[in-house]
Amino acid sequence: MISNFVRILWLLLGWLELTLLTAPLYLLSFLPGEHRGTWYNRLFRIWSRSFVHALGVDLRLHQKNRRALPERFLMVANHPSAFEDVGIPALFDVDCLAKQEVGKWWIVGRISVAAGTLFVNRESKTSRGQAVQAIENRLETGRSVALYPEGGVKGKRLYERFNYGVFDISLRTGIPILPVYIHYEAQDDFHWSNQTLIRKIFDLMMTRNNRANYYLYDAFDPGDFRDKVHYSDHVRECFLEWQKRYLD
Repeated sequence: MISNFVRILWLLLGWLELTLLTAPLYLLSFLPGEHRGTWYNRLFRIWSRSFVHALGVDLRLHQKNRRALPERFLMVANHPSAFEDVGIPALFDVDCLAKQEVGKWWIVGRISVAAGTLFVNRESKTSRGQAVQAIENRLETGRSVALYPEGGVKGKRLYERFNYGVFDISLRTGIPILPVYIHYEAQDDFHWSNQTLIRKIFDLMMTRNNRANYYLYDAFDPGDFRDKVHYSDHVRECFLEWQKRYLD
């Protein structure tokens, strides 16, 4: 009884905090782009952490990397849930690539656009090509970019293949790929299949196990691979090993 009361109180405080941060961040999103500097990105990361608090998720970063992080990187992660849209920016200073629909979400979409999130229509070859160029342009500004090589939420376990786009970018630019393996202990509660966004938010808040584990590993050097197929296959094999370790 007491633990349930404490959890409800914690969630209420989280939603109050999120509301107080969302209002000014939404209003500031109407500023012209040249007037939104790195300070808006920092506010967006704080806002993402408050969203994690509001959902009641116990987000934990496990630093399995032995080497220091590169100054710029292409972050890749598995994508079993919608939670990554706030989980990744809550932990890492990156600009994310998201599906086009996210940019159209009420309030959240506008904030994401203003914070520098990149968008792609996965069903459009033209849009995918434009996304590649946008990622390269963003990398040239000194920013790091996060994306999901499975190409969307495919299931609780890894999809049968990784898309080659991010590996091709890494090879052409020389920018390393930084992997994050994501493990939700309550897989069914976190996995996003055909639920609405509101229903998924409710599922996350009501989960019996709110632990989200993000495992950070050493970056892959593109110079170690002969082509994008070799590169992609090797990285996916590493993710399969991590899946076996933490999930299977």
